[in-house]
Amino acid sequence: MQESTEIPTLLTRLIADLQNIDVLWQVGVLAVCLLLAWGVARAFARRWSGADTKRLDNAVVLTVGGLGRVILPLIALLLVLLARWGLQPHLPSRHLLDVAVPLLISFCLVQGVVYLLRHAFSPTGMVRYWERAIAWSIWIGLALHITGLLAELREVLAGITLPLGKSSVSLLEILSGLFSVAATVVVALWLGRLLDSRLQRVQGMDASMRAVFAKLSKTLLVIVAVLIALPMVGIDLTVLSVFGGALGVGIGLGLQKIAANYISGFIILLDRSISPGALVTIDDRYGEVTRLNARYIVLKGLDGTEAIIPNETVVSSTVVNHSYSDTLVRIDLPISVSYQSDVEQALTVMQDAARAHPRVMQTPTPTALLRQFGESGIDLELYCWIVDPEAGRGNLKSELYLAIWKAFREKSIEIPFPQREVRILGEVPAGIRPAA
Repeated sequence: MQESTEIPTLLTRLIADLQNIDVLWQVGVLAVCLLLAWGVARAFARRWSGADTKRLDNAVVLTVGGLGRVILPLIALLLVLLARWGLQPHLPSRHLLDVAVPLLISFCLVQGVVYLLRHAFSPTGMVRYWERAIAWSIWIGLALHITGLLAELREVLAGITLPLGKSSVSLLEILSGLFSVAATVVVALWLGRLLDSRLQRVQGMDASMRAVFAKLSKTLLVIVAVLIALPMVGIDLTVLSVFGGALGVGIGLGLQKIAANYISGFIILLDRSISPGALVTIDDRYGEVTRLNARYIVLKGLDGTEAIIPNETVVSSTVVNHSYSDTLVRIDLPISVSYQSDVEQALTVMQDAARAHPRVMQTPTPTALLRQFGESGIDLELYCWIVDPEAGRGNLKSELYLAIWKAFREKSIEIPFPQREVRILGEVPAGIRPAA
């Protein structure tokens, strides 16, 4: 290949420009731009670190936080573009500044995309993996652009076609479509996160309704993002009808449970039967509802274990909501005393022990009742009410039983143990003598 037909690239131009003294001016201009951008970024960071973020809206915090991640390369990029335009009449060759522009653009993209990923998804290991993959993809694309191989790679990908019915699609179109859909979905999830944070600050709205609107907004934003991204790469939206039919057949054949769980999730949120923080019993599992997801709820027990219960189970089975209208819960303590004890005094001691406990409500007042005459003693029961069942009921019962036990010992009230009398009817056989 002759030299005149070689593809000129930014890198070859820069190598040729290194032999010119004008490159020193470009180095100086680039250094000044970077220093000015660093000063602006540091001033912004100092001002933002001194702000009281607790008083600001979460959407403002996320937006300004994202701006802080890209402000250094963004200001540097604007200054380099302005300097390159201003030096055009004086420096005919500005190849160092031409190389700096795509570098700064890629730096902005890496910082912005990583920030969006961290705030659009949960901070899991998979997100960190995708952050590295996206960063490497951007830097590899930049290297191909600088070396002049990007145009040739595009031509190669455009030449690889795959038959799709009566038409064909190139590999370049497929990759462009995947990139467009992924980019718009990430932006949609980030906007959904901003809207969710704004809804969580609405005081006059029920927690369940806030969760409903947050999930609906995220779903609609993702759908709109896909509908916007597909026409951008030339994909006809009518092909989605085939996908919709296939999805309907799949739901009818084998995805009933999954669809039922998702629909049940919206039903639970809309009827407000269960909300985050509620104390419920589902299938003999007692605990606090910590999360309401589209497919399942998370029930955290008092022992710290978390049960993942499908939404369909919650809708189709009996749920005991201990805090549906209020958090007032009754605690029952059965106690037995001997027949020789003063029952009225025992009832008074039990009531006084309950009234003295700081967690027991004074209204309704604690009540002690005589239940029945048992085989070994008189069965009593103490009823008291609390408003903080999430703090635990087993520890409260232990403290009340211990206080009642101490008071019974002071008052000489006996707690009976099982006793049995054995009577032998008829003559006592020889050799068996009664104990002395």
